[in-house]
Amino acid sequence: MLFLKKHAMRGADFSEMRRKDRWSIPINILREVVINALVHADYSHRGTPIRIAFYDNRIEVESPGLLLPGLTVEDMKQGISQIRNPVIARVFRELDLIEQWGSGIPGIFREARTNNLPEPIIEELAGRVRFTVLLPEILPLSLEQSRKSESTQFGQVCEQVGEQVLCMLQSCIAEPQSRFDLLKAAGLSDVYMNYRRHLVPLLEQEVIERTIPEKPNSRLQKYRLSAKGKALLTSAGKENG
Repeated sequence: MLFLKKHAMRGADFSEMRRKDRWSIPINILREVVINALVHADYSHRGTPIRIAFYDNRIEVESPGLLLPGLTVEDMKQGISQIRNPVIARVFRELDLIEQWGSGIPGIFREARTNNLPEPIIEELAGRVRFTVLLPEILPLSLEQSRKSESTQFGQVCEQVGEQVLCMLQSCIAEPQSRFDLLKAAGLSDVYMNYRRHLVPLLEQEVIERTIPEKPNSRLQKYRLSAKGKALLTSAGKENG
């Protein structure tokens, strides 16, 4: 879960009296998927770990071992459960990580419907079970709102800008920054996936701009705040000089 949160974007919802964190991925659904993988994995498959993969449009959680004989994916959706590892399951139950037997999978599909997410996919593949959680298009909250209405004032949405986005924008105040420096400021590693998920939306919304626009892939490329980005930071009360 820490890995998933590290590569997600977090904003804040101030519509009620208390702040609520809003993540760009369905944290509650993924928590149940990870728990399900840990409890039902076939640990006799040595050298086959539980795997979590984060893509632009989906997150996959794979666990070793096929479904137990007689159990189908449709059975799981209906809440029918067979326990492969009773000791592990009991420990998770006593830690309140499992509410009741068979409730996890139906709850995952129910929460996906509630949040208007695509239906998750469960499939058996070459000795393992893969659970795929499909993601909506991910944009920083303030940028998504500005795309819908160009007349939206930054001051009305600045409180919902993701914390990672603010860290990147603040790092550009003094001077342009490289891709590596921007991602580092947000606590992210310099890999292409993070560039696509975190920097490209800012470029598309003209919040930051390239210092060498005619050569997007130049090794000397850096990124600076645009007028829109400066206005955003000013409205958010974050720019200090």
